[in-house]
Amino acid sequence: MTPDPAHDTAPPDTAPLRARWQATVTAAGAAPDTDPAPYAKRLLAAWAEPQRRYHTTAHLADVLARIDVLAPHARDLAAVELAAWFHDAVYRPDRSENEERSAVLAERALPELGIDADRTAAVARLVRLTVTHDPAPGDVDGEVLCDADLAVLAGEPDAYAAYVAAVRAEYGFVPDDAFREGRAAVLRQLLGLPRLFRTPYGAAHWEAPARRNLAAELATLTDVGDPG
Repeated sequence: MTPDPAHDTAPPDTAPLRARWQATVTAAGAAPDTDPAPYAKRLLAAWAEPQRRYHTTAHLADVLARIDVLAPHARDLAAVELAAWFHDAVYRPDRSENEERSAVLAERALPELGIDADRTAAVARLVRLTVTHDPAPGDVDGEVLCDADLAVLAGEPDAYAAYVAAVRAEYGFVPDDAFREGRAAVLRQLLGLPRLFRTPYGAAHWEAPARRNLAAELATLTDVGDPG
């Protein structure tokens, strides 16, 4: 059975991720006399921080797997893959500037690896785009990254339920009523978008199941406390 790239997976062994990082930075033009391994170690340590329940190394691996599916749509695949590595590298669920801090981290680390200024800027731009997941028309690299990041919404019901539970766990410090209100607002905003997915593959394979999942979750949130 072919794995569905919209599914979350178990936390991955980091060896394949480290190997992928090495290949990606090489493809991105890293200087041959630099050692990417310490950067992979620090990034993977960040992705494994204890406050994370959804934004983990499993999420990183899933996004990279979805990028593989969407790769034919990308223009600068190396930049998209690097942006995936950095897009949640800084993550505190009680802070609002995670994407900006993650972009700044990329802007500092990539030149140290010898990656040129244009590609570094492209990576940082893509990381910042994950604040809105709203790429401009023609921004094919932004479309690939955003679709890959949102594809979890299209999982099978059990996988989607696990995603929802992990998000709730990350926001365990938020009282139930406040979380339901905030989460419902997010779901309504997503459902109100004309398109969740911008790539042809995402639109064809992920749009309909994602909308079903979002609508079902919203119904459970808004039904809480209603009279039977």
